[in-house]
Amino acid sequence: MKKITPKQKKFADFYIECGNATEAAKRAGYSEKTAYSIGQRLLKNVEVSAYIAKRQQEIESERLCTLKEIQEFRSRVIRGEEKDAFGLDIEISDRLSACNQLEKALAIEEMEKERRKREEEALNRGTYHTDLDIVADTFHSVVRDIRKHGHREYVFEGGRGSTKSSCGTIIPYEIMENNHNIHALVIRKVKDTLRDSVYAQMQWSCDKQAENPMFDRDNWKFGLSPLEITYTPTGQKIYFRGADDPGKIKSIKPPFGYIGIVIFEELDQFSGPEEVRNIEQSAIRGGNDAYVFKFFNPPKSNSNWVNIYVKTPKESMVVHHSTYKDVPPEWLGRDFIEEAEHLREVNPDAYEHEYMGVANGNGGMVFDYLELREITDDEIARMDRIYQGVDWGWFPDPYAFIRSYYNPAQEKIYLIAENVVKKTKNTQTGQWIIDHGYDDYEIICDSAEKKSVGDYVDIGLPARPAIKGPGSVEYGMKWLQGKTIVIDQARTPHAYKEFTEYEYERDKDGNVISGYPDADNHTIDAVRYSYEPLWRRSEHKA
Repeated sequence: MKKITPKQKKFADFYIECGNATEAAKRAGYSEKTAYSIGQRLLKNVEVSAYIAKRQQEIESERLCTLKEIQEFRSRVIRGEEKDAFGLDIEISDRLSACNQLEKALAIEEMEKERRKREEEALNRGTYHTDLDIVADTFHSVVRDIRKHGHREYVFEGGRGSTKSSCGTIIPYEIMENNHNIHALVIRKVKDTLRDSVYAQMQWSCDKQAENPMFDRDNWKFGLSPLEITYTPTGQKIYFRGADDPGKIKSIKPPFGYIGIVIFEELDQFSGPEEVRNIEQSAIRGGNDAYVFKFFNPPKSNSNWVNIYVKTPKESMVVHHSTYKDVPPEWLGRDFIEEAEHLREVNPDAYEHEYMGVANGNGGMVFDYLELREITDDEIARMDRIYQGVDWGWFPDPYAFIRSYYNPAQEKIYLIAENVVKKTKNTQTGQWIIDHGYDDYEIICDSAEKKSVGDYVDIGLPARPAIKGPGSVEYGMKWLQGKTIVIDQARTPHAYKEFTEYEYERDKDGNVISGYPDADNHTIDAVRYSYEPLWRRSEHKA
């Protein structure tokens, strides 16, 4: 067999020590720019891999020699061949203890052998198995760049139906199978949304790759408690966490190696670049190979932090924009295409934003996530938890009642009914609620008029006052701003007008004034009151 060079030997020895090919290549004196590709190539070199295998076997033999001596001693104890300090036979209890210890040691040894075998088999595969045909053509160049580790950060933005998340959830499997010290962390703003969104998407990605004979689906185990995915040949983990519980991000301690992949789903839901940066710094500790993936649909406002972020060039970052037009039509289905084309005809502005991923707002809108469309009776029939709120008024400010539904998995609020009137008595507005059958759920009302709340209670309505306090308006509004609000103009015309026209105030120079305008916001306030239990729960978790 051909001898390896001194530099290759250094690489091999460092690799045995740290288990990371890139790090070993750097420590052996190879260029940092090419360390990753050289490390992978050296692992596949016949002479180098043979040397590594031989040295690992020698190290293992040295370790087992000591273990063997211990096992032989315990065997002599079991057989009664060993004597105590006084030359007497060892007690039967000591023999049993030795027997138990020997049994445990042998069991652990067998388990360790099996683990090493699986790890070696996984490492020897060392191939990029993803069939690029399962992602849209527009992503092929990005996938190739990821394989070369050309950049550290990959940002995927675009419109609805662009399949960017599908692409993003496929790649981590391949990276982990080729880097056995790397674990992954998937982050969303709210942890309760993880299971039904990105976790489910990663299950789909794993199942999709099973069509490729080079990918062994059985190697990936999906767990719900805790929410994580395990690569069984090596024990690598994909963790899922919410940014609303930062302590659990910091507390992640992989059994070995380090977190080298961080995935931000719905990046625009985070408060800003500082929060994202803090999460990255908390998660990626140790190791030199790191991949950061970020996915989002651009908010409507050009001044939104995430739209500014992707326009700020950075050498370590690639930004990829995609739309549904980049995807084979048969992947999306006829209904999706028809819905998109219909919106293009009736509301070109909304189409450009939602489907083409263009930030086409003027920067002054308070609510960036408005979905303006028909809400069908069939949709309403399936809604199982209703939220209701009231903002009191007489004249010129109106009374406003709002009934809505919240889908936590999609982070969507559906406004399904309203009653907005002026100069109308509490008994009349209350009777309207009863007549429409809307006394079936709690009604949270503006607490400024305790007598009005009492009037509702007196006629049998499940009403209570909202809890106000310092910062309650700001926090409630911020919570609403992070949700998609679906509005059917025919069902809630006043809410439609308020939400679509509600903008930040500006000074004489055109600069946005901080704070929320207290005008033409009666249905908005009613919605905010109705979701008080949810946004207060989020406030306490923060």
